[in-house]
Amino acid sequence: MKLVVSVDGAAAGNPGPAGIGVVIATEDGVPLIQCAEPIGQTTNNVAEYRALLRALDLLRHWERPITQVTIRSDSQLLVRQLSGEYRVTAAHLLPLWEAVQRGLRELAAPVHIEHVPRELNREADRLARLGAQMAASGSRTAEGASSSPALQAGGECGQSRETL
Repeated sequence: MKLVVSVDGAAAGNPGPAGIGVVIATEDGVPLIQCAEPIGQTTNNVAEYRALLRALDLLRHWERPITQVTIRSDSQLLVRQLSGEYRVTAAHLLPLWEAVQRGLRELAAPVHIEHVPRELNREADRLARLGAQMAASGSRTAEGASSSPALQAGGECGQSRETL
């Protein structure tokens, strides 16, 4: 199974109330998992890394064989640090970068990471902003969460079981 993973992080105030958004879809764009989660008070860059770590955690528990993963992010910093084009110079990002590197090595499938314009990452962005709203309100649920079985807002990512 080839998967496309879109991730985004958002922080209101930078630092401020932050959230993450993750969308895991088939290569044809059919969403299998979508999630919006609050992650407390942090910076946007930390939220970007935390979104990717959440996606890697979901992929680690995938029930069907994965043959390829494409990870998409609108964060140039995240993509360029992971590709080695930028060095990680911020001490608080280094442990997150190392955790992502470990997570990528643990996947049994080839992984391609690409930068996409924000307009091509809209759903992950919407979910990340929803997570930030939840963090700001201290809530684990938020208005705007879908009733779709593939979306769970509030700390647990929903899965479309028939596709796993």
